[in-house]
Amino acid sequence: MSHPHPELGPPPALPEGGLRIVALGGLGEIGRNMAVFEYEGRLLIVDCGVLFPEPDQPGVDLILPDFEYIRDRLDDVEALVLTHAHEDHIGAVPYLLRERRDIPLIGSKLTLALIEAKLSEHRIQPAKLEVIEGERHRFGPFECEFFAVNHSIPDALAVAIRTPAGIVLHTGDFRMDQLPSDGRLTDLGGFARLGSEGVDLLMSDSTNAEVPGFVTSEREIGPVIDEVIRTSEQRVIVASFASHVHRIQQVMDAAARHGRKVALVGRSMVRNMGVARDLGYLKVPQGLLVDSRAIESWPPEDVVLVCTGSQGEPMAALSRMANRDHPIRVAEGDTVLLASSLVPGNETAVNKVINGLTRWGARVVHKGNAKVHVSGHAAAGELLYVLNLTRPSNFMPVHGEWRHLRAHARLAELTGVPEDHIVIAEDGVVVDLVDGRARIVGAVHAGYVYVDGSSVGEITDTSLKDRRILGDEGFISVVVVVDSATGKLTAGPEIHARGSGIDPAQFEEFIPQIQKALEVKAADGVVDMQEIRRVVRRTVGRWVSDTYRRRPMIIPVVLEV
Repeated sequence: MSHPHPELGPPPALPEGGLRIVALGGLGEIGRNMAVFEYEGRLLIVDCGVLFPEPDQPGVDLILPDFEYIRDRLDDVEALVLTHAHEDHIGAVPYLLRERRDIPLIGSKLTLALIEAKLSEHRIQPAKLEVIEGERHRFGPFECEFFAVNHSIPDALAVAIRTPAGIVLHTGDFRMDQLPSDGRLTDLGGFARLGSEGVDLLMSDSTNAEVPGFVTSEREIGPVIDEVIRTSEQRVIVASFASHVHRIQQVMDAAARHGRKVALVGRSMVRNMGVARDLGYLKVPQGLLVDSRAIESWPPEDVVLVCTGSQGEPMAALSRMANRDHPIRVAEGDTVLLASSLVPGNETAVNKVINGLTRWGARVVHKGNAKVHVSGHAAAGELLYVLNLTRPSNFMPVHGEWRHLRAHARLAELTGVPEDHIVIAEDGVVVDLVDGRARIVGAVHAGYVYVDGSSVGEITDTSLKDRRILGDEGFISVVVVVDSATGKLTAGPEIHARGSGIDPAQFEEFIPQIQKALEVKAADGVVDMQEIRRVVRRTVGRWVSDTYRRRPMIIPVVLEV
């Protein structure tokens, strides 16, 4: 089993007739999916998504793939294929198109409509080509064939990439729901045909590789949602992903059956459902929708609110309702339905929102106490099915954390893929498909690029470390004035602290220690301002650590006279 090594160096030149694959995101993590394929100097990109920040990344709004690997080769990009319209697959597209606006976007009708709506906010009009399952299109040396796959958003696609180096099947995100609410099945017949033709490399969704069996059908969720709305005595507030058209359809159908109006809350929810409705993917009964701004005037037993915030996002509508920072006020007797899965890492934030809503008297229905969500990702039984249908010569698990990738690799071994033909890579690891074999040949830089407000890439890991220190330990600033010629202290020190938990009166007792340390340095002839700052920082840091066992950020300010 081939796997990454921390000492991997830059890759060699791609051999003639070989296909190179570099994932810039999506391996070892849930999100930021982006894979770059190279053949004869031309590039094809599959997906370009974002990763959402964790609690130890304060102030960060989004995390993008690092485009440095392709930045000097953007003119070589033939197309960007988008498998579906979830944020972890399309969220970084606006940032890539800022660097080259005319990269053709390839995707299904709904996928392109949702990304176009997003790009309009960035004032970008994309070049695009709409495709449907069963079609084949050539982009430079890459011939792409598209297959229908079932997922938690309509119009998802898998793509087979043909070059003289072989056939690569990239499943995108998929599951094998046999009774999907929209009737669109994963094209297992197409996968089997491709397997008969010969799949040289299978790249398959690993998110649920640890989950045994098969995923529950979407249709089993409808009756549960219907029961929640039927038995609720006051308002029902449903939180879901803003792209989960199937789930919103189930909510609307249940609301209509029980004589309730529906209001959409949140910009992304309103935008996405508007697009889905215009294209016919969302069927809205006449008169069902009402404006959220007028919802307070309706009797609470007659309304259903559909909003964002199922992952505990601090600025989303549901979190703001829990914090009493939203025009819609959760009241005693309301029911809140979290109709989505829990993305790993969001547990604390979601529990905080549940507690906040419960505090105001709401009944909270979630995956932990009711069957209100099914995963959009294939479980182990379905992954085995695809492996057996396609019979790949080589296998590379994608889209998942390390435990998911390794679990998927074990499934591939069980189906007969030789151990040395299974490639477990991570972001930036270079995989070459040459003469029918996939091997790791090197690595390129594929770090995080942080979006913070309007800044992109300006925040570094060092910046985040500073923010964590400030958040956890506070800061102490020390102002001293020294003679630039002699280095002697002429005024100060003056000490200010915020969030450090230290009594300011204690600093008065400590000031003589700073003065003494500076006197020693001046006697040694030290006049370098940088060295004087280091003396102040070390002296204060040692005292705080010894006295309080704390490590606040220490900011020395040295003024010269």
